[in-house]
Amino acid sequence: MGKKEAKYSEAVDELNQILADLEDERVDVDQVSEKVKKAIELIKLCRQKIENTEMEVKKIVKDFEKSQE
Repeated sequence: MGKKEAKYSEAVDELNQILADLEDERVDVDQVSEKVKKAIELIKLCRQKIENTEMEVKKIVKDFEKSQE
């Protein structure tokens, strides 16, 4: 089976948890770079989802406008 696609809200929740861990110094120094790498992956995922959604919405609006002509 394929890897389950992460949801935007789940990625944001995980980013918030990483940030809270780093701010509260609950992360061992040896795990900081791992947490930062994961945060960057999540940020990229969120950006891609936002871009895809924006393109989809623009297409929907364009199709709607065409149907109103």
